[in-house]
Amino acid sequence: MVCRNQALEYVKSSEPVVKKLLTILMKGLNVKEIDESKESMLMGSKRINLNYYPKCPNPELTVGVGRHSDVSTLTILLQDEIGGLYVRNTETMKWIHVPPVSGSLVINVGDALQIMSNGNYKSVEHRVVANGSSNRISVPIFVNPRPSDVIGPLPEVLESGEKQIYKNVLYKDYVMHFFSKAHDGKATVEFAKA
Repeated sequence: MVCRNQALEYVKSSEPVVKKLLTILMKGLNVKEIDESKESMLMGSKRINLNYYPKCPNPELTVGVGRHSDVSTLTILLQDEIGGLYVRNTETMKWIHVPPVSGSLVINVGDALQIMSNGNYKSVEHRVVANGSSNRISVPIFVNPRPSDVIGPLPEVLESGEKQIYKNVLYKDYVMHFFSKAHDGKATVEFAKA
């Protein structure tokens, strides 16, 4: 890979941002400290994609990436100036364009965090639309549990008597379920319902 070292350095340099975000998000779930085992479960594996979407003369005839939510804990997205990312408004069910802002990152909550938060944090349904006049590049970093981790609502979330919405599931099985079918919005998270 031509830019392997740069991609690995970018993933490594994202760690302080990811840790800070997760610390803030965990406080909202009554998790006072992210110990070693929680850190491993929240961000035990990372994957970077370098996505290239060639321009399409008839963009209405194709899809860049179909509607889905990420299986990750968090997704850190660097997008170019072209745009094309849309998120679903959960109240109106309409698609909202996420305009690129130079120098910024888009942070998505993923299904793993929705499950671990017992639904207090929601993964975002999104899609990518093809562009008729320009090529598009995006670089997402997916921050995930390890495949061998069992994810479910964190004990601190359930301490207050909150009803458990999600069961414990082997993360590898959850990911395999996601990739075993076509993108279909947020239906994958139903796989983990209690």
